[in-house]
Amino acid sequence: MQNKANDIPDFSKSELIPAIVQDVNTKAVLMLGYVNEDAFQATLSTLKVTFFSRSKNRLWMKGESSGNILHLKSWYLDCDADTLLFFVEPTGPVCHTGDETCFALPNESTHFLHVLEKIINNRKLEGQPNSYTASLFAKGINKIAQKVGEEAVELVIEAKDDNIDLFLNEAADLMYHYLILLSAKNTSLNDVIEILEERHKVQINHK
Repeated sequence: MQNKANDIPDFSKSELIPAIVQDVNTKAVLMLGYVNEDAFQATLSTLKVTFFSRSKNRLWMKGESSGNILHLKSWYLDCDADTLLFFVEPTGPVCHTGDETCFALPNESTHFLHVLEKIINNRKLEGQPNSYTASLFAKGINKIAQKVGEEAVELVIEAKDDNIDLFLNEAADLMYHYLILLSAKNTSLNDVIEILEERHKVQINHK
């Protein structure tokens, strides 16, 4: 759960230490809170991120009223042991404004792929009959794979023409169905990214 088995936060410098919260899947920085020793222990025991609220002057589990809980997946300390990094899986928007993060981050286009991946996974679990995505999951892996193949062929056809708008739309269709296929195989975009990163490392080491 942590980076080193014997590491514990150093609360001797301050009763409250900052805790940076990051999405374990998208890697987006979600928020910053403060924890005291009791909040830290509560977080570890419940695996739900708990802060010390300076305004309420008490322990405060994120999402205790909204239901948008931060499920702890792992945690790390900085080199001085006085700042925490929580990797979490959020159950809903993190910011009180309804946004997924409390920070206005630039270049969030690739982050949206992970957002879309979450939506697809939710459609798979909910199985709503009026959902196109859910209907594909209901038809099974063969239909999903067939659909990916069809979209790939349509993208190749449009690549030979000069209509860039049609090409991009077909590219978007292929990406969407590709994410559905990953979900149907109980894998994720991050799994694919990890393989690409490993291949990149190998190529660099061989140069």
